[in-house]
Amino acid sequence: MSRSSVAWYAAAPAVALPAGHVLVADELVWPDGRVTACSAAPMAAGALSATGHRVVTGPVRLLKEREGAGSGLQAAVARTAASPDRAGEAVGTEGSDGAAVLVAASDAGLRPVVEAAVDSWAQVMGPRAVLLASPRSFCAGVERAIDVVEALLKQHGSGGRRVFVRKQIVHNTHVIADLIGRGAVFVEELDEVPEGALVVFSAHGVSPQVRVEAARRDLTVVDATCPLVTKVHAEARRFAERGSSIVLIGHAGHEEVEGTYGEAPDATVVVGSAQDIAGLELPDPSKVTYLTQTTLAVAETRETIAALKERFPQARGPGSEDICYATTNRQHALQAVTEQADLVLVLGSENSSNSVRLVELARKAGTPAHLIEDASHIRPDWLRDVATVGLSAGASAPPALVQETLAALAGLGPLAVEERITTTEDTYFAPPAAVRKNR
Repeated sequence: MSRSSVAWYAAAPAVALPAGHVLVADELVWPDGRVTACSAAPMAAGALSATGHRVVTGPVRLLKEREGAGSGLQAAVARTAASPDRAGEAVGTEGSDGAAVLVAASDAGLRPVVEAAVDSWAQVMGPRAVLLASPRSFCAGVERAIDVVEALLKQHGSGGRRVFVRKQIVHNTHVIADLIGRGAVFVEELDEVPEGALVVFSAHGVSPQVRVEAARRDLTVVDATCPLVTKVHAEARRFAERGSSIVLIGHAGHEEVEGTYGEAPDATVVVGSAQDIAGLELPDPSKVTYLTQTTLAVAETRETIAALKERFPQARGPGSEDICYATTNRQHALQAVTEQADLVLVLGSENSSNSVRLVELARKAGTPAHLIEDASHIRPDWLRDVATVGLSAGASAPPALVQETLAALAGLGPLAVEERITTTEDTYFAPPAAVRKNR
């Protein structure tokens, strides 16, 4: 599919290039004065950084095309002409004749690195389609949790009172970095929080033991637990009070599972899959209830529940499914694009359960899939012979990352984007009273 060409230019960077560094252009100024935005720069810079090279980005002015190595700064430029026959929404930037451009530049000693990097991206340049799964990105519980921290930072920022957050408010590195930049202080445990301070509990929930510790330390608590997680906690307490054994289906060690388990530790056993059911021994087979983590794979969870009911025929579940609407919707939306995609990319962090499940879902359907924090994590070899990319984002991934990824892919050539909407979400969770009363 590649229609690219690579040429060498003498170049002048607009930023200082330290010795031993590689420069990836985010903007090109051609010898005739034309300017081209290099929207694929985050991908090129990320791939080079991942292989241990020191990278800077910035504008580059191309002086003239030249054949040999020459002296001074050298720039390798890969270009591909726009294709007029692409249907759908075109996304991207235009250079000469609508060319998509990628450049890496360095001193002569690193010319082989530059050449190899540009060649790897040149091989995957050309027109491409993206099937955009919808719903994707933030869910109502994630938006509520982030809004809580932002509101508290706004309320207390001028007064000098720090806002502590136990664990990550949601599982996404970009969200956490943004909130840290605004002044939030993230801790793993409450003993890191000064007595009497303000602390926020994350969207994943906490055990009663954590609440007792917060009270002992006289902490002002604002609870940002997702209401759908709170529902599971209430179910655990209710079933334990009835004398049932609780089989909690989820990933041991996950914060949500730890919080739910803590509601009834003496009555609860955690299982991860159908394979864990065979050796399960419970005090009274006639009193068995199952609950689930809210961010599991729907199909796998059904298999685990079926295995549980086969072993304990009287096992009963809650009145409504515990796997949340957002997890289910994102999985169904991804299924709608996976079969027609040559590659699936899911935006999300490695500790985001619902994001990881999306990648697993695509792979089980036979489509290569990768979890990426952002566009800088895309690698050129993934895109080789890929005409159609399926793109989604986990419930804790910011929507802006999707647009940034589309822009980066458009830097490799004309991009036709088609959104596949399987349902529309309008769920809203009101903020905690402690935030509402101060607004």
